Amino acid sequence: MRDLTVRAIATPRVARLPLAFLAGLALAMGAAPYELWAVALLGLVGAFWIFIALGPRRRAFLTGWAVGFGYFVFSLGWITEPFQVDAAVTGWMAPFALVLMAAGLGLFWGAAFWAAARSPRPLIALVVLWCAAEMARGYLLTGFPWGMVGYLWAPVPAIQWVSVVGSYGLTFLTLDLAAVLAVALHGRDRRMLALGAAGFVLLLGGGLWLTPAPQDLSERPVVRLVQPNAPQDQKWNPEMVPVFFDRQLRLTGQPVAGGLPAPSLVVWPETALPWLLHRAREPLDMVSEAAGDVPVALGIQRRDEDGRYYNSMVLMQGDGSITETYDKHHLVPFGEYMPAASLFAHVNISGLAQRAASGYSAGPGPQLIDLGVLGTALPLICYEAVFPQDVGGAPGRADLLLHLTNDAWFGTWSGPYQHLSQSRIRAIEQRLPMLRAANTGVSAVIDGGGRVIAQRGLGEAGVVDARVPPPMAPSFYATTGDLPFFLLLLVLIAAVFVPNGRIPIDPRLNRP
Repeated sequence: MRDLTVRAIATPRVARLPLAFLAGLALAMGAAPYELWAVALLGLVGAFWIFIALGPRRRAFLTGWAVGFGYFVFSLGWITEPFQVDAAVTGWMAPFALVLMAAGLGLFWGAAFWAAARSPRPLIALVVLWCAAEMARGYLLTGFPWGMVGYLWAPVPAIQWVSVVGSYGLTFLTLDLAAVLAVALHGRDRRMLALGAAGFVLLLGGGLWLTPAPQDLSERPVVRLVQPNAPQDQKWNPEMVPVFFDRQLRLTGQPVAGGLPAPSLVVWPETALPWLLHRAREPLDMVSEAAGDVPVALGIQRRDEDGRYYNSMVLMQGDGSITETYDKHHLVPFGEYMPAASLFAHVNISGLAQRAASGYSAGPGPQLIDLGVLGTALPLICYEAVFPQDVGGAPGRADLLLHLTNDAWFGTWSGPYQHLSQSRIRAIEQRLPMLRAANTGVSAVIDGGGRVIAQRGLGEAGVVDARVPPPMAPSFYATTGDLPFFLLLLVLIAAVFVPNGRIPIDPRLNRP
């Protein structure tokens, strides 16, 4: 049976590409809401196993691309949701957007497979170059690190390793493990299988050891997160605007349940107010009145003196004065700003931007804001929370992460849950609590160990009242960031292409 399988994989690309595509699909099962991490790991092992059985080098690129296409086309299915908000205008583009996005991202993995097949030690090279491709995906062309390979560990303790090596480092360890297991299965080698088992135990056992103990929250201040649940196709409807605004006012002012004291902060989600900041004095006064003397952090759009628009967060004190303003700096291409807008205007792509022409302008970068009794916070708006480098790029260490998002854009299935999962990972990386207010959910209070202390489910209108966890001691990753691993990766890339060098590792890993 094994010989038949190997012959099938060694046949022309027509037989091997579907298997590579299926390996990518299996890997995608590790993403939320499925979180079938064992299935995902098997898919990753399968991808390496196929690579071991490769024939001509010219097939390597297509094999890697097929794995990537299968992974991204399934895990990024939520990409079609924004196109359905105005389906009459942009709905036709949804399937094309998904296929093109998956095909484009698959190029990163295809390039890694292609280059690895040309290395003197191809399997080791694939581990290194695949990880390098994931890092390139997170940084190049504004970056899109959504759904890194290492995130398959999100539901189990192994995810705690991101506090030491970061998400790219955990991706590298995961690829290492999968490669060793693939060699063991391909050669029925008990020693390699034992090595793989030891690596698996190290990841899980080390993750358990790294998991911080629950904190005492009994004396901590309380936060209220407001979740209005305004569907995106209704959010800006003039008839529904007052409905959602009144709902947020009512939720803001309702009594605190569960015997908790009054909140020290109320948080509304991204673009919670449908008015521009300079035209919102009366609505802001109504928000202040509903909150009493409690400060409110909320998302709002603003325009500066030069006519530039920003997706912003403001902090309003109990007296109605605005003391802090943060402008989102990592914008979504084609969603919040339009690269070369004039070129796309003729096919209605510009309608995806929330502002005509070139959309929002980017803010100056990460900044800290003062939340009074809660300490300092690093604001994150929408998908800024998926970038480790954005969270680690603050001018100082915050006491908490403040995440405002409108996940109505992501639909009601996988997107919001994947966004929440990656928000948890940012909290673990930094060992900082996160306050997450999401328009349609999932709003949550998360501690520095990634535990969800309290949450409001997807598609529900309501509040989250919870005590705010204290910050934990800075993690190793919070101190170093990605730079040490990036430098190590450069050394490893050079090493796998040294013609006559040797790497002190089992020589079977050097065979194609």
